[in-house]
Amino acid sequence: MDSIWKSSTQMPEFPALKSNKKTDVLIIGGGITGVLCAHFLQERGVEYILAEAGKICSGVTQNTTAKITAQHGLIYNKILKSRGLEAAAMYLHANLAAVEKYGELCAEIDCDFERKTSYVYSVDSLKKLEKEADALAKIGFYSEITDSTELPFSVAGAISFNNQAQFHPLKFLSHISKDLKIFENTRIAEFIPAEGNAWEHTAVTDKGRKITFKKAIFASHFPFDNKHGLYFLKLYQHRSYVIAFKDVPKIHGMYVDENKKGLSFRGYRDMLFIGGGSHRTGKKGGEWQELRDFARMYYPDGKEIAFWATQDCMSLDGVPYIGPYSPNMKGCYVASGYNKWGMTSSMTAAMLLADMVTEKENHHSAVFDPSRSMIKPQILLNGGEAIKNLLTPATKRCPHMGCALKWNVTEHTWDCPCHGSRFEKDGTVLDNPANGNLPEKGRQ
Repeated sequence: MDSIWKSSTQMPEFPALKSNKKTDVLIIGGGITGVLCAHFLQERGVEYILAEAGKICSGVTQNTTAKITAQHGLIYNKILKSRGLEAAAMYLHANLAAVEKYGELCAEIDCDFERKTSYVYSVDSLKKLEKEADALAKIGFYSEITDSTELPFSVAGAISFNNQAQFHPLKFLSHISKDLKIFENTRIAEFIPAEGNAWEHTAVTDKGRKITFKKAIFASHFPFDNKHGLYFLKLYQHRSYVIAFKDVPKIHGMYVDENKKGLSFRGYRDMLFIGGGSHRTGKKGGEWQELRDFARMYYPDGKEIAFWATQDCMSLDGVPYIGPYSPNMKGCYVASGYNKWGMTSSMTAAMLLADMVTEKENHHSAVFDPSRSMIKPQILLNGGEAIKNLLTPATKRCPHMGCALKWNVTEHTWDCPCHGSRFEKDGTVLDNPANGNLPEKGRQ
Protein backbone atom coordinates (compact mmCIF):
# COMPACT_ATOMS: atom_id res chain seq x y z
CA MET A 1 0.00 0.00 0.00
CA ASP A 2 2.97 2.29 -0.57
CA SER A 3 2.66 5.26 -2.91
CA ILE A 4 4.57 5.38 -6.18
CA TRP A 5 6.70 8.13 -4.62
CA LYS A 6 7.70 6.13 -1.56
CA SER A 7 8.51 2.96 -3.47
CA SER A 8 10.84 4.79 -5.87
CA THR A 9 12.84 7.06 -3.53
CA GLN A 10 15.43 6.68 -0.79
CA MET A 11 15.17 9.60 1.62
CA PRO A 12 18.22 10.84 3.57
CA GLU A 13 18.43 9.85 7.24
CA PHE A 14 19.05 12.12 10.21
CA PRO A 15 19.98 11.48 13.86
CA ALA A 16 17.64 11.65 16.83
CA LEU A 17 18.13 14.47 19.32
CA LYS A 18 20.43 13.17 22.10
CA SER A 19 21.01 16.30 24.18
CA ASN A 20 19.38 19.60 25.12
CA LYS A 21 19.56 22.29 22.44
CA LYS A 22 19.07 26.02 22.07
CA THR A 23 18.10 27.71 18.80
CA ASP A 24 16.39 30.79 17.41
CA VAL A 25 13.61 28.90 15.59
CA LEU A 26 12.12 25.47 16.23
CA ILE A 27 10.25 23.86 13.34
CA ILE A 28 7.90 21.10 14.53
CA GLY A 29 7.14 18.61 11.78
CA GLY A 30 9.23 17.23 8.92
CA GLY A 31 6.72 17.02 6.11
CA ILE A 32 7.05 19.18 3.03
CA THR A 33 6.02 22.35 4.88
CA GLY A 34 8.62 21.93 7.61
CA VAL A 35 11.38 21.00 5.16
CA LEU A 36 10.63 24.03 2.95
CA CYS A 37 10.58 26.31 6.00
CA ALA A 38 13.97 24.96 7.04
CA HIS A 39 15.31 25.45 3.52
CA PHE A 40 14.23 29.10 3.38
CA LEU A 41 15.48 29.89 6.90
CA GLN A 42 18.83 28.31 6.11
CA GLU A 43 19.06 30.42 2.95
CA ARG A 44 18.54 33.52 5.12
CA GLY A 45 21.13 32.52 7.70
CA VAL A 46 18.59 31.97 10.50
CA GLU A 47 19.53 29.49 13.23
CA TYR A 48 16.89 26.75 13.41
CA ILE A 49 16.20 23.12 14.33
CA LEU A 50 13.63 20.91 12.66
CA ALA A 51 12.21 18.18 14.93
CA GLU A 52 10.34 15.30 13.28
CA ALA A 53 8.56 12.63 15.34
CA GLY A 54 9.39 9.84 12.87
CA LYS A 55 11.12 10.00 9.50
CA ILE A 56 10.86 13.10 7.36
CA CYS A 57 8.16 13.09 4.68
CA SER A 58 6.86 9.71 5.84
CA GLY A 59 3.32 10.90 6.54
CA VAL A 60 0.88 12.82 4.39
CA THR A 61 3.63 14.22 2.14
CA GLN A 62 4.54 10.84 0.64
CA ASN A 63 0.91 10.12 -0.24
CA THR A 64 0.08 13.18 -2.31
CA THR A 65 -0.91 13.15 -5.98
CA ALA A 66 1.69 15.94 -6.31
CA LYS A 67 -0.20 18.49 -8.37
CA ILE A 68 1.25 22.00 -8.12
CA THR A 69 -1.47 24.46 -8.98
CA ALA A 70 -3.12 27.69 -7.88
CA GLN A 71 -6.46 26.26 -9.03
CA HIS A 72 -8.01 24.84 -5.87
CA GLY A 73 -11.44 23.76 -6.98
CA LEU A 74 -13.83 26.69 -7.49
CA ILE A 75 -12.29 28.68 -4.64
CA TYR A 76 -12.05 32.16 -6.16
CA ASN A 77 -15.77 32.86 -6.54
CA LYS A 78 -16.20 31.60 -2.98
CA ILE A 79 -13.53 33.93 -1.55
CA LEU A 80 -14.79 36.84 -3.65
CA LYS A 81 -18.32 36.47 -2.26
CA SER A 82 -17.31 35.90 1.36
CA ARG A 83 -14.24 38.14 1.77
CA GLY A 84 -14.03 40.45 -1.23
CA LEU A 85 -11.85 41.15 -4.23
CA GLU A 86 -8.66 41.97 -2.35
CA ALA A 87 -8.67 38.68 -0.43
CA ALA A 88 -9.35 36.67 -3.60
CA ALA A 89 -6.47 38.43 -5.36
CA MET A 90 -4.14 37.76 -2.40
CA TYR A 91 -4.98 34.07 -2.48
CA LEU A 92 -4.42 33.83 -6.23
CA HIS A 93 -1.12 35.70 -6.32
CA ALA A 94 0.28 33.89 -3.26
CA ASN A 95 -0.39 30.52 -4.90
CA LEU A 96 0.83 31.59 -8.34
CA ALA A 97 4.05 32.71 -6.64
CA ALA A 98 4.31 29.27 -5.03
CA VAL A 99 3.96 27.56 -8.42
CA GLU A 100 6.73 29.74 -9.84
CA LYS A 101 8.97 29.10 -6.82
CA TYR A 102 8.68 25.36 -7.44
CA GLY A 103 9.65 25.99 -11.05
CA GLU A 104 12.72 27.92 -9.91
CA LEU A 105 13.86 25.29 -7.38
CA CYS A 106 13.06 22.27 -9.55
CA ALA A 107 15.09 23.65 -12.47
CA GLU A 108 18.19 22.40 -10.63
CA ILE A 109 16.72 19.13 -9.32
CA ASP A 110 15.93 15.88 -11.15
CA CYS A 111 12.38 15.43 -9.83
CA ASP A 112 10.21 14.88 -12.94
CA PHE A 113 8.94 18.46 -12.83
CA GLU A 114 6.58 19.12 -15.76
CA ARG A 115 4.47 22.12 -16.67
CA LYS A 116 0.81 21.12 -17.11
CA THR A 117 -2.61 22.66 -17.61
CA SER A 118 -4.93 22.05 -14.67
CA TYR A 119 -8.69 21.75 -15.01
CA VAL A 120 -11.65 21.80 -12.68
CA TYR A 121 -14.52 20.04 -14.41
CA SER A 122 -18.21 19.76 -13.69
CA VAL A 123 -20.36 16.87 -14.80
CA ASP A 124 -23.62 18.79 -14.64
CA SER A 125 -23.18 22.53 -14.00
CA LEU A 126 -21.67 24.90 -16.54
CA LYS A 127 -23.04 27.81 -14.50
CA LYS A 128 -20.65 27.11 -11.59
CA LEU A 129 -17.69 27.27 -13.96
CA GLU A 130 -18.91 30.50 -15.51
CA LYS A 131 -19.19 32.11 -12.07
CA GLU A 132 -15.61 31.06 -11.30
CA ALA A 133 -14.39 32.47 -14.62
CA ASP A 134 -16.17 35.75 -13.87
CA ALA A 135 -14.57 35.92 -10.42
CA LEU A 136 -11.12 35.31 -11.90
CA ALA A 137 -11.70 37.97 -14.55
CA LYS A 138 -12.46 40.51 -11.82
CA ILE A 139 -9.12 39.65 -10.23
CA GLY A 140 -7.44 40.08 -13.59
CA PHE A 141 -6.67 36.44 -14.36
CA TYR A 142 -7.60 34.84 -17.67
CA SER A 143 -9.15 31.38 -17.64
CA GLU A 144 -10.86 29.37 -20.34
CA ILE A 145 -13.90 27.10 -20.22
CA THR A 146 -14.03 24.12 -22.55
CA ASP A 147 -16.38 21.18 -23.04
CA SER A 148 -13.63 19.07 -24.62
CA THR A 149 -11.44 17.07 -22.21
CA GLU A 150 -9.30 13.93 -22.16
CA LEU A 151 -11.65 12.30 -19.65
CA PRO A 152 -13.46 9.09 -20.64
CA PHE A 153 -16.91 10.57 -19.87
CA SER A 154 -18.79 13.67 -20.94
CA VAL A 155 -18.74 16.83 -18.83
CA ALA A 156 -20.74 20.05 -18.81
CA GLY A 157 -17.42 21.88 -19.03
CA ALA A 158 -13.97 22.39 -17.51
CA ILE A 159 -12.21 25.61 -16.50
CA SER A 160 -8.45 25.70 -17.04
CA PHE A 161 -5.32 27.25 -15.54
CA ASN A 162 -2.35 27.16 -17.90
CA ASN A 163 1.29 26.73 -16.89
CA GLN A 164 0.73 24.83 -13.64
CA ALA A 165 2.87 21.78 -12.80
CA GLN A 166 3.35 18.31 -11.39
CA PHE A 167 6.45 16.53 -10.02
CA HIS A 168 7.87 13.67 -7.97
CA PRO A 169 7.68 15.14 -4.44
CA LEU A 170 10.10 12.81 -2.67
CA LYS A 171 12.81 13.18 -5.31
CA PHE A 172 12.48 16.92 -4.80
CA LEU A 173 12.51 16.68 -1.00
CA SER A 174 15.31 14.12 -0.89
CA HIS A 175 17.53 16.66 -2.63
CA ILE A 176 16.43 19.77 -0.78
CA SER A 177 16.57 18.26 2.72
CA LYS A 178 19.99 16.58 2.68
CA ASP A 179 21.97 19.48 4.14
CA LEU A 180 19.35 20.78 6.57
CA LYS A 181 19.55 20.72 10.38
CA ILE A 182 17.03 17.97 11.08
CA PHE A 183 16.48 15.60 14.01
CA GLU A 184 14.35 12.54 13.23
CA ASN A 185 12.65 10.28 15.79
CA THR A 186 12.33 13.40 17.95
CA ARG A 187 8.73 13.80 19.01
CA ILE A 188 7.79 17.05 20.74
CA ALA A 189 5.69 15.83 23.66
CA GLU A 190 5.24 19.10 25.55
CA PHE A 191 5.27 22.76 24.59
CA ILE A 192 5.95 25.27 27.38
CA PRO A 193 5.30 28.89 26.29
CA ALA A 194 7.43 31.70 27.64
CA GLU A 195 5.96 33.51 30.64
CA GLY A 196 5.88 37.19 31.45
CA ASN A 197 8.58 39.14 29.65
CA ALA A 198 10.66 36.05 28.89
CA TRP A 199 11.40 35.40 25.21
CA GLU A 200 12.44 31.77 25.33
CA HIS A 201 9.90 28.99 24.88
CA THR A 202 10.71 25.39 25.75
CA ALA A 203 9.79 22.16 23.99
CA VAL A 204 10.28 18.80 25.67
CA THR A 205 10.68 15.61 23.62
CA ASP A 206 9.21 12.24 24.52
CA LYS A 207 12.74 11.25 25.64
CA GLY A 208 12.95 14.22 28.00
CA ARG A 209 15.34 16.37 25.93
CA LYS A 210 14.70 20.11 26.00
CA ILE A 211 14.87 22.60 23.15
CA THR A 212 14.73 26.28 24.06
CA PHE A 213 13.95 28.78 21.33
CA LYS A 214 12.58 32.22 20.55
CA LYS A 215 10.18 31.36 17.74
CA ALA A 216 8.36 28.22 16.60
CA ILE A 217 6.69 27.01 13.43
CA PHE A 218 4.04 24.34 13.94
CA ALA A 219 4.23 22.37 10.68
CA SER A 220 2.85 19.16 12.18
CA HIS A 221 -0.12 18.77 9.79
CA PHE A 222 -2.79 19.23 12.52
CA PRO A 223 -1.67 21.57 15.35
CA PHE A 224 -1.44 19.51 18.54
CA ASP A 225 -1.59 22.34 21.13
CA ASN A 226 -5.23 22.61 22.24
CA LYS A 227 -4.79 25.43 24.71
CA HIS A 228 -4.60 28.16 22.08
CA GLY A 229 -6.07 28.93 18.69
CA LEU A 230 -9.12 26.60 18.86
CA TYR A 231 -7.79 24.47 16.01
CA PHE A 232 -9.73 21.48 17.34
CA LEU A 233 -12.86 23.41 16.30
CA LYS A 234 -11.46 25.08 13.17
CA LEU A 235 -10.18 21.89 11.53
CA TYR A 236 -11.38 18.43 10.62
CA GLN A 237 -9.79 15.73 8.44
CA HIS A 238 -10.69 13.93 5.22
CA ARG A 239 -9.31 10.70 3.81
CA SER A 240 -8.81 10.32 0.06
CA TYR A 241 -7.73 7.35 -2.04
CA VAL A 242 -5.51 6.91 -5.10
CA ILE A 243 -4.86 4.05 -7.51
CA ALA A 244 -2.15 4.04 -10.19
CA PHE A 245 -3.04 2.21 -13.43
CA LYS A 246 -1.03 1.14 -16.46
CA ASP A 247 -2.23 0.22 -19.95
CA VAL A 248 -4.76 3.06 -20.07
CA PRO A 249 -4.94 6.06 -22.44
CA LYS A 250 -2.63 8.91 -21.46
CA ILE A 251 -4.01 12.03 -19.82
CA HIS A 252 -1.79 15.08 -20.22
CA GLY A 253 -3.69 17.59 -18.08
CA MET A 254 -4.49 17.51 -14.37
CA TYR A 255 -8.22 17.18 -13.63
CA VAL A 256 -10.38 17.44 -10.52
CA ASP A 257 -14.16 17.45 -10.13
CA GLU A 258 -15.72 20.55 -8.61
CA ASN A 259 -17.93 18.15 -6.64
CA LYS A 260 -16.14 17.05 -3.48
CA LYS A 261 -17.39 13.51 -4.08
CA GLY A 262 -15.95 13.45 -7.61
CA LEU A 263 -12.70 12.08 -9.00
CA SER A 264 -9.28 13.49 -9.88
CA PHE A 265 -6.88 12.43 -12.63
CA ARG A 266 -3.22 12.99 -13.50
CA GLY A 267 -0.64 11.12 -15.52
CA TYR A 268 2.86 10.12 -14.49
CA ARG A 269 5.16 8.45 -16.98
CA ASP A 270 3.15 5.50 -18.36
CA MET A 271 0.67 5.55 -15.48
CA LEU A 272 -2.62 7.23 -14.70
CA PHE A 273 -3.47 8.20 -11.12
CA ILE A 274 -7.17 8.20 -10.29
CA GLY A 275 -8.14 9.72 -6.95
CA GLY A 276 -11.39 9.95 -5.02
CA GLY A 277 -13.59 7.88 -2.71
CA SER A 278 -13.10 10.54 -0.03
CA HIS A 279 -14.88 10.85 3.32
CA ARG A 280 -14.46 12.46 6.69
CA THR A 281 -11.96 10.48 8.76
CA GLY A 282 -13.81 8.03 10.98
CA LYS A 283 -16.74 7.83 8.56
CA LYS A 284 -17.38 5.59 5.55
CA GLY A 285 -16.88 6.46 1.90
CA GLY A 286 -16.30 4.99 -1.53
CA GLU A 287 -12.60 4.37 -0.81
CA TRP A 288 -10.57 2.26 -3.26
CA GLN A 289 -13.60 0.23 -4.29
CA GLU A 290 -15.18 3.29 -5.89
CA LEU A 291 -12.04 3.82 -7.96
CA ARG A 292 -11.83 0.17 -8.99
CA ASP A 293 -15.48 0.19 -10.04
CA PHE A 294 -14.86 3.31 -12.13
CA ALA A 295 -11.77 1.82 -13.78
CA ARG A 296 -13.58 -1.41 -14.55
CA MET A 297 -16.21 0.57 -16.42
CA TYR A 298 -14.04 3.09 -18.27
CA TYR A 299 -10.62 1.42 -18.41
CA PRO A 300 -11.37 -2.33 -18.57
CA ASP A 301 -7.86 -3.16 -19.84
CA GLY A 302 -6.10 -1.12 -17.16
CA LYS A 303 -3.72 -2.84 -14.75
CA GLU A 304 -3.53 -1.71 -11.15
CA ILE A 305 0.09 -0.94 -10.18
CA ALA A 306 -0.20 0.66 -6.75
CA PHE A 307 -2.79 2.04 -4.36
CA TRP A 308 -2.55 4.30 -1.36
CA ALA A 309 -4.50 6.76 0.78
CA THR A 310 -3.87 10.17 2.24
CA GLN A 311 -5.36 12.50 4.81
CA ASP A 312 -5.99 16.23 4.60
CA CYS A 313 -6.81 18.91 7.16
CA MET A 314 -9.86 20.92 6.11
CA SER A 315 -10.45 24.51 7.26
CA LEU A 316 -13.82 26.12 7.92
CA ASP A 317 -13.80 28.25 4.76
CA GLY A 318 -11.54 26.46 2.26
CA VAL A 319 -8.53 28.73 2.95
CA PRO A 320 -5.50 27.46 4.92
CA TYR A 321 -4.51 28.81 8.33
CA ILE A 322 -1.02 30.28 7.89
CA GLY A 323 0.37 32.83 10.33
CA PRO A 324 0.51 33.55 14.08
CA TYR A 325 -0.61 30.48 16.06
CA SER A 326 -2.58 32.55 18.55
CA PRO A 327 -2.41 36.07 20.00
CA ASN A 328 -1.42 34.44 23.31
CA MET A 329 1.57 32.53 21.88
CA LYS A 330 4.08 35.19 20.94
CA GLY A 331 6.59 34.19 18.29
CA CYS A 332 4.69 31.03 17.36
CA TYR A 333 3.34 30.35 13.88
CA VAL A 334 1.21 27.65 12.26
CA ALA A 335 0.47 26.20 8.84
CA SER A 336 -2.49 23.85 8.46
CA GLY A 337 -5.85 23.35 6.73
CA TYR A 338 -4.58 22.89 3.19
CA ASN A 339 -7.93 21.47 1.99
CA LYS A 340 -6.35 18.80 -0.30
CA TRP A 341 -3.99 21.25 -2.01
CA GLY A 342 -0.94 20.50 0.09
CA MET A 343 1.83 20.83 -2.48
CA THR A 344 1.07 24.42 -3.46
CA SER A 345 -0.13 25.43 0.00
CA SER A 346 3.03 24.10 1.66
CA MET A 347 5.18 26.31 -0.54
CA THR A 348 2.87 29.26 0.07
CA ALA A 349 3.11 28.62 3.81
CA ALA A 350 6.89 28.27 3.83
CA MET A 351 7.36 31.51 1.88
CA LEU A 352 4.95 33.39 4.18
CA LEU A 353 6.32 31.98 7.42
CA ALA A 354 9.94 32.56 6.46
CA ASP A 355 9.00 36.21 5.98
CA MET A 356 7.10 36.38 9.27
CA VAL A 357 9.89 34.77 11.27
CA THR A 358 12.41 37.23 9.83
CA GLU A 359 9.96 40.14 10.24
CA LYS A 360 9.71 40.84 6.53
CA GLU A 361 6.41 42.18 5.20
CA ASN A 362 4.43 39.87 2.93
CA HIS A 363 1.48 41.38 1.07
CA HIS A 364 -0.38 38.07 0.86
CA SER A 365 -0.51 37.22 4.55
CA ALA A 366 -3.89 38.70 5.53
CA VAL A 367 -6.03 36.22 3.58
CA PHE A 368 -4.49 33.28 5.48
CA ASP A 369 -4.71 34.84 8.98
CA PRO A 370 -5.57 32.00 11.43
CA SER A 371 -7.43 34.46 13.68
CA ARG A 372 -10.05 35.32 11.04
CA SER A 373 -13.74 34.78 11.76
CA MET A 374 -14.84 31.30 12.79
CA ILE A 375 -18.51 31.98 12.07
CA LYS A 376 -19.01 29.35 9.37
CA PRO A 377 -21.58 26.52 9.08
CA GLN A 378 -18.83 23.90 9.23
CA ILE A 379 -17.99 24.78 12.82
CA LEU A 380 -21.42 23.51 13.92
CA LEU A 381 -20.77 20.20 12.16
CA ASN A 382 -17.34 19.93 13.76
CA GLY A 383 -18.73 20.71 17.20
CA GLY A 384 -21.63 18.29 16.76
CA GLU A 385 -19.30 15.49 15.69
CA ALA A 386 -17.09 16.09 18.71
CA ILE A 387 -19.99 16.10 21.18
CA LYS A 388 -21.52 12.95 19.69
CA ASN A 389 -18.28 10.99 19.86
CA LEU A 390 -17.30 12.28 23.28
CA LEU A 391 -20.62 10.89 24.57
CA THR A 392 -20.30 7.57 22.70
CA PRO A 393 -19.39 4.65 25.01
CA ALA A 394 -16.18 2.99 23.80
CA THR A 395 -13.22 1.08 25.19
CA LYS A 396 -10.82 2.76 22.75
CA ARG A 397 -10.65 6.52 22.99
CA CYS A 398 -8.40 9.04 21.29
CA PRO A 399 -5.75 10.48 23.65
CA HIS A 400 -6.06 13.85 21.88
CA MET A 401 -9.40 14.88 23.42
CA GLY A 402 -11.09 11.63 24.42
CA CYS A 403 -13.38 10.93 21.45
CA ALA A 404 -14.54 7.38 20.73
CA LEU A 405 -12.43 5.66 18.06
CA LYS A 406 -14.01 3.82 15.12
CA TRP A 407 -12.61 0.68 13.51
CA ASN A 408 -11.72 1.25 9.85
CA VAL A 409 -12.51 -2.08 8.17
CA THR A 410 -10.81 -1.14 4.89
CA GLU A 411 -7.48 0.08 6.29
CA HIS A 412 -7.50 -1.90 9.56
CA THR A 413 -6.94 1.15 11.74
CA TRP A 414 -8.62 2.91 14.64
CA ASP A 415 -9.82 6.33 13.44
CA CYS A 416 -11.13 9.37 15.32
CA PRO A 417 -14.21 11.02 13.71
CA CYS A 418 -13.70 14.19 15.78
CA HIS A 419 -10.27 15.42 14.68
CA GLY A 420 -8.87 12.66 12.49
CA SER A 421 -6.22 10.96 14.62
CA ARG A 422 -5.51 7.42 13.42
CA PHE A 423 -3.83 4.41 15.04
CA GLU A 424 -2.56 1.01 13.98
CA LYS A 425 -4.36 -2.03 15.36
CA ASP A 426 -1.68 -2.27 18.06
CA GLY A 427 -2.23 1.38 19.10
CA THR A 428 0.72 2.97 17.30
CA VAL A 429 -0.18 6.50 16.23
CA LEU A 430 -0.38 7.06 12.45
CA ASP A 431 -1.89 10.54 12.09
CA ASN A 432 -2.14 13.42 14.54
CA PRO A 433 -3.38 15.56 16.32
CA ALA A 434 -2.91 12.73 18.84
CA ASN A 435 0.67 13.23 19.97
CA GLY A 436 1.51 9.65 20.88
CA ASN A 437 0.35 6.05 20.91
CA LEU A 438 -2.78 4.72 22.58
CA PRO A 439 -2.20 4.01 26.28
CA GLU A 440 -1.64 0.35 27.12
CA LYS A 441 -5.17 -0.11 28.47
CA GLY A 442 -6.59 1.23 25.20
CA ARG A 443 -4.72 -1.29 23.04
CA GLN A 444 -6.65 -4.39 24.01
